[in-house]
Amino acid sequence: MRLHFRDVGSGPPVVLLHAFPLLGEMFDPQWSALAGRARFIVPDLRGFGGSGTGAGPSEMGAMADDVLALLDHLAVDSAVVGGVSMGGYASLALLRSDPGRVRALILADTQTAADDAEARVRRETSAQEVLAKGSTVLLPSVARLLGPSASPELRARVSAWITAQSPEGLAAAQQGMALRSDARDILARFGGPVLVLVGRDDVLTPPAKARAMAELVPGAELVEIPAAGHLANLEQPEAFNAALGRFLDRVRARSGN
Repeated sequence: MRLHFRDVGSGPPVVLLHAFPLLGEMFDPQWSALAGRARFIVPDLRGFGGSGTGAGPSEMGAMADDVLALLDHLAVDSAVVGGVSMGGYASLALLRSDPGRVRALILADTQTAADDAEARVRRETSAQEVLAKGSTVLLPSVARLLGPSASPELRARVSAWITAQSPEGLAAAQQGMALRSDARDILARFGGPVLVLVGRDDVLTPPAKARAMAELVPGAELVEIPAAGHLANLEQPEAFNAALGRFLDRVRARSGN
């Protein structure tokens, strides 16, 4: 399957996995600011952007396997791995699949809990609706993805990214997220550095869920970002990048390179 990715910067490898229903370009504020301190490997997950869509639901384990294959392709033994929202689910699935490849973990505006029955029904309804009517049916979700302080320009950019996605890829991702398992066990067993970030105005995975994740890992760092919703890295990139840069410096110091 074709997987489109960006490989930007130099330094320790950092894999960033994007949110639903966006693409890897959402991390442009991060690689543009920090490319001198890390090598950012940023794929479009299967079904999004320039990547292909596999058969059936895009399960988080399949997305994780895609990323592991990409690391093999790039001859990267291990990396800092992280993501926003759905990208966080895929990061945790990668940790479950091959923990030795994860030097440190970044979980932004995401959660460890699996969907309950009601949420699974909502995802299937959304999947069928997008297949029937196209990606524009997801545009109302922009109001929940972004906090009240987000600019009109950012709202327009996020809307454009959504409408550019294929209905098939969006539907497969919704169905795949519905199938994910609870990840509290694998996160609690992780012994490496963990950074948890959350927008203070995030209504989809609010700060309480971020705190619960951070409490699973002794020594995990929790950063709440004011005036940001579910896409904190886009809404407040300077604050997000400051926290990310400090974390990467600590990971580098800990590993000695």
